[in-house]
Amino acid sequence: MHLSYHRGTILVRGDYSLPNTVWDSRSRCYRAQALYYRDLIRYLEDSNISYKDEVLDLIPTPIFSSKIKLRSYQKEAMERWLLQKRGTIVMPTGSGKTILALKIIEKLNTSTFIVVPTLDLVRQWRENLYKHFNIEIGEYTGEKKKLEAITVSTYDSAYINAEYLGNKFKLLIFDEVHHLPAEGYRQIAEFFASPFRLGLTATYEREDGLHEILPRLIGGKIFEVHTDDLAGKHLSDYEVEKINIDLTKEEKKLYGFYQNKFRRYISSHHIKIRNPRDFQKIIMRSGFDPKAREALIAWRKAERIAYNSKGKLEKIEELLDERNRTIIFTRYNDMVYEISKRFFIPCITYKTDSRERKEIFDGFKYGEYKALVSSQVLDEGIDVPEANIGIIVSGTGSNREYIQRLGRILRPREGKKAVLYELVTKGTKETRTSYRRKK
Repeated sequence: MHLSYHRGTILVRGDYSLPNTVWDSRSRCYRAQALYYRDLIRYLEDSNISYKDEVLDLIPTPIFSSKIKLRSYQKEAMERWLLQKRGTIVMPTGSGKTILALKIIEKLNTSTFIVVPTLDLVRQWRENLYKHFNIEIGEYTGEKKKLEAITVSTYDSAYINAEYLGNKFKLLIFDEVHHLPAEGYRQIAEFFASPFRLGLTATYEREDGLHEILPRLIGGKIFEVHTDDLAGKHLSDYEVEKINIDLTKEEKKLYGFYQNKFRRYISSHHIKIRNPRDFQKIIMRSGFDPKAREALIAWRKAERIAYNSKGKLEKIEELLDERNRTIIFTRYNDMVYEISKRFFIPCITYKTDSRERKEIFDGFKYGEYKALVSSQVLDEGIDVPEANIGIIVSGTGSNREYIQRLGRILRPREGKKAVLYELVTKGTKETRTSYRRKK
């Protein structure tokens, strides 16, 4: 048998088919997704079938050495992962997932490709890798394409180039691995032949259930530790406080008007909203039904009134304190800009370029700014140990978002007590979608 790599697949030439292969009449051989490389090798060896393996073309690797010392729970996670060299580790934000991954990289001392969601995280990973290993770290993004023994990429760039990179690295790491099951991104795992695979996340489950395909792509969940297990020792002590906010008379009147308009539509069409799929049907109908579109617009206007109520601005003013470092989270950019303008604090949205974003992060980190406000772009990818107060003005209500936002303020610092405030508008749908307390 002869195995070789071709654009995200393994070509298998021999007398018979192997598991996970299909016949390709064009190349006149069997073919499998590169994902199954490790399984193919194991099958051939277990079956005592001789073979020639020309799949991997690995980037030469120097010796990785560091002075990293793991905490007890990190060491347990690493030991469990090393048993199979596959699988996902679930740990809270701020608990040292990156440091754990660096120790695993050092332990295996092999070519490693790391996939992260954002350019900010590419920068953070490269800085950490260089700090601990003192070697040139590669980057494969839209801004730079340079391969080294350890290379960091975004999900977008890895997806676009997976078929050309898939046989050059033995260890494949996915940070924020809950992104991987998305329709396009899963092809990264499928096109890479890397036999060793590590997933890292604070939030394993997806609301759409697609996390169930992760065992096939990189291995299942092999270790999990929760926020409350580490709070007070390895993470900051914290408390969560929900604050109910009243609508003004004018807001209440408008909210009721738009909500009733939406309810009349779904009632007249016998539509019941029991889950996100039911709501998606209304979105689909709005493409051809003007009344559905009007109802959807009314629903969004009601939502914005609840999320952006004036009472929330007044409460933010009460909570802001120069003695604290505060991160304010909100769902909509117009509220971001309103908060930024009203309280003279820097804001970050998807429009903020990387240079300005870094300046704001540095100013926050070193005390020039005592607060910053952002839409959902800060739910992942910010490493600021100094933050001790979080104010959630609005959000989706998902457990993942709650855990990510809580994690922004839990990075440990001596004497630090973190508080997460959630502002919820009374008498609106927000009271039903506020965060679940799963920790």
